[in-house]
Amino acid sequence: MAVKRTYEEINEKIRKGQAVVVTAEEVIGLVEEKGYTRAAQEIDVVTTGTFGPMCSSGVMINFGHSNPRIKMKRVWLNGVEAYGGLAAVDAYIGATQLPDNDPENKVYPGKFTYGGGHVIHDLVARKPLRLEAISYGTDCYPRKKLETVITLDDVNEAYLFNPRNAYQNYNCAVNLGDRTIYTYMGVLKPRMGNASYSTSGQLSPLLNDPYYRTTGIGTRIFLGGGVGYVAWYGTQHHPNVPRGENGVPLTGAGTLAVIGDLKQMSPEWLVGASFIGYGATLFVGIGVPIPILDEEMLRYTAVKDEEIFCPVVDYSEGYPYCKPNDLGSVNYRDLRSGRVNILGKEVPTTPMSSYPRARKIAQILKEWIQSGRFEITCPVQPLPSADADIVFRSIPERGVNDLNNRR
Repeated sequence: MAVKRTYEEINEKIRKGQAVVVTAEEVIGLVEEKGYTRAAQEIDVVTTGTFGPMCSSGVMINFGHSNPRIKMKRVWLNGVEAYGGLAAVDAYIGATQLPDNDPENKVYPGKFTYGGGHVIHDLVARKPLRLEAISYGTDCYPRKKLETVITLDDVNEAYLFNPRNAYQNYNCAVNLGDRTIYTYMGVLKPRMGNASYSTSGQLSPLLNDPYYRTTGIGTRIFLGGGVGYVAWYGTQHHPNVPRGENGVPLTGAGTLAVIGDLKQMSPEWLVGASFIGYGATLFVGIGVPIPILDEEMLRYTAVKDEEIFCPVVDYSEGYPYCKPNDLGSVNYRDLRSGRVNILGKEVPTTPMSSYPRARKIAQILKEWIQSGRFEITCPVQPLPSADADIVFRSIPERGVNDLNNRR
């Protein structure tokens, strides 16, 4: 009998404590034991998880007004500047922002010991932070300088808003050059001394919903240890790429913009990090529930690591200088084994994301649903999928004199 479920039917089972929920790792064994059809008949929700560095992340904060009031022109938290070009006491701090006095890569490779990701981690850990702000003063906002100490509980609102998270597949990074290089994929040893990857494979959210059938705008998710939502498709969302027969993209594709209340979140799942020679970032935990509306959705969620392939990319010249170089592809079973074969060479692998933490996120989300504290949501709008007419653009480099001549 064909399986057809609605979101409301699944939520009714959740409310009654009757929903059958399994993780994206557990569903693989159940399908091997029972087959797709029977497993689809029995399972209501599959939970996914990922935990890794997600540079395109940040927090929007409303500090509340001081007395006298100030219109914050520039704002710093623990010496890291937050963008203040919004309203009087609103600011956005990005995960990769650095203190003004950081030597960066002038002392190569730079250590980047503290940045926006660390500020966010300290905020959510309820640590006291030094807030500094300056202004030019107005009749309605006369104050020109503010220096104080705040915690997360002192501000009116603080919400995590991440423009690009949970990348659907990603590169396997290698270094074909003759010297060690320092990248957002970590330290890459010369002459293909290691291969770095950053996806949780068969547990990864969008690899279990390759065409975004159930993941869309308004989807309720696990975000940073609390409840969040998919706010939009993420920046660099590029779904019309080559895919395997199982629908899984063979390269980077979809991304998610996500949002949630920072005051609900945990420093366990939002962790500031320093990447030597590259900069500061934030490790983010995300889990997405996938309702099993029919057998097709069950088939997608039963994808295995060995069925997910990613491209091997050279980060010495190929990536930074946009030089095409076909180094083949590898699957996540081999990547997770610790060694992978690239161009006939056995190369040790170094994961940037944590599979054990991804597994834990999927398990936590499963428990939330089973306990009735978390219901699934029907997206209010789907994300652009593989048939979308999206062109992935680069910056056009034009002479500024051309612009001046047009004025």
